[in-house]
Formats: sequence, C-alpha cells, structure tokens
Amino acid sequence: MGDRDWRPFVYGGVASCVSEFGTFPIDTTKTRLQIQGQKLDKNHAQLKYKGMVDCFLKVAKQEGFATLYSGIWPAVLRQATYGTIKFGTYYSLKNIIVEHNDGKESVSLNVICAVIAGAVSSAIANPTDVLKVRMQVAGINGNGNIGLVDCLKDLYTHEGISGLWKGVNPTAQRAAVIAAIELPVYDFCKSNLMNILGDKVSNHFISSLVASFGTAVGSTPIDVIRTRLMNQRRLKNCGNQIPSHIYTGTIDCFIQTYKNEGFWAFYKGFIPTLFRMGPWNIIFFLTYEQLKQLY
Repeated sequence: MGDRDWRPFVYGGVASCVSEFGTFPIDTTKTRLQIQGQKLDKNHAQLKYKGMVDCFLKVAKQEGFATLYSGIWPAVLRQATYGTIKFGTYYSLKNIIVEHNDGKESVSLNVICAVIAGAVSSAIANPTDVLKVRMQVAGINGNGNIGLVDCLKDLYTHEGISGLWKGVNPTAQRAAVIAAIELPVYDFCKSNLMNILGDKVSNHFISSLVASFGTAVGSTPIDVIRTRLMNQRRLKNCGNQIPSHIYTGTIDCFIQTYKNEGFWAFYKGFIPTLFRMGPWNIIFFLTYEQLKQLY
C-alpha cells in the first residue's frame, strides 16, 4: 500500500466538507421546494414558495437566516463519510484499473467505478441524509429549528432504527447516477482540455461546470423521490390515525407523484439543484486538485 492509496479518501472528505459549507443554504431551498405540493399533504392547497429566490427570502425572513443552515452538521457528517468513501473508492478503483490497462483510461470502466463508489458510499451515509432532510423542513410545520440530537431522538422514538435508512434505495440510485455522470464527465473534460489549458484552475473550473449540468439533469427526478420518502413519517403506533402522507416505497412515490402532479414534478427544485451542484462541484474539484498539488 503506497502513500497514494489513502490520499484520495482524505482529499475527497475534506473537499466535500468545504463544498457543503459553501452551498448548504441552496440545498435547503431545494429540499423545501421538493416536498411542497404533495397531494397527500393536508396543506397542499396553497404552495408556500414560488421558486428558489422566494423560498430563500421567506425562510430567512420568517424563520431566520440560521434556518438556512438547519441540518448542516448531519450534512457535514454525511460528506465526511459519503465524500471520503465515494471519491476515495472511485479514484482508487480507477488507478488500479489504469495500472492493469497499461496506463490507458476507459470511460465505460470509469462509469462502473463511479456507480460502485456512489451507491456504496451513499447507502452507508443514509442516516445522516435523513437527519439533514428532517432538520431542513422542521420549520415548515412551525416546529422551528431542531438540534441534531433532538432530531435523532425523535426519529428513533417514532420510527426506530429502520427510520434512519428510509429512502435508502432512491438515495443509492441517485448517488450512482450522480457519480456515473459527475466523475467520468469531469475526468473526460479535464483530459481533453489538458492540451489547451493544462492542469490549471481554468481547466478544473470548466470541467466541473460541465459535469454539474449533466448531473443535475440526470439526478433531480430521483432526488425528488428520495427527499419525499425521507421526509414522510410512518408512526409505529398511530392506531386509526393516518399520517399526512404515506408512500409505500420508491415505485409508489413515483406513481403518485406523476399521477397527482405530472411529469414536471420530478424537476421540482431543479434550479436550486443546478445552482448548488455548480458551485459545489467547482469548490470541490478546485479544493481536491489543490490538495493533490499541495501534497
């Protein structure tokens, strides 16, 4: 095991955490937009937010600017695990394959490495994702900001340990899609721009921007399903009471969303997703590349 074997894991984790801090308020607006308008929600008659900017301003004004960072700690914890495993696994697998392929890269093999890295890392980090979503939407129901420990206690009390893995299937699917687009596209663009721009910041910037757009288009529908599954609460001892909205699983959520709200419901939150993925990827890859050059 050489020194290089651990570096992608450390660089990926550090760069992911830096990116999360810089773009988290946009993620909060995305989450709020994705859960509104559900027909099974008793408050569905009137949409609270008209778009990303309106959501951002209303949350900041009505609930305080700090609310935009509700869920930041489970999000950072998620990146510390998800980002570390995802990027470390991808680049480690990629390097092993390149070594056994006489130094030649293959886009198809890069995609396979990315899918494996994305799915495995997201499944492991799913509990932190659930906590992040719950904390981000707590203010909608007038509950105000809720702390990480209180959120964890509430989730465990009402839903048990299985509640921490709610939405794990679409989460893994989304992560696989994101990784399959994001990482190979970035590497492909960077490689093809190397002769023009070299291994410079300008190359990293353009490559990460191209990767962000493709990722947003491919992942938003799965992200909508994932967010709705994570946000719903299935009480163990609810008696005859029916929770405000229940989806029995990924397929049921997909069908109900399409039936009640139409195709474009799957692209709710697309603009903040794009606005977040762009800066997120730019910050991440610039940080990652600088760490590589520094050490």
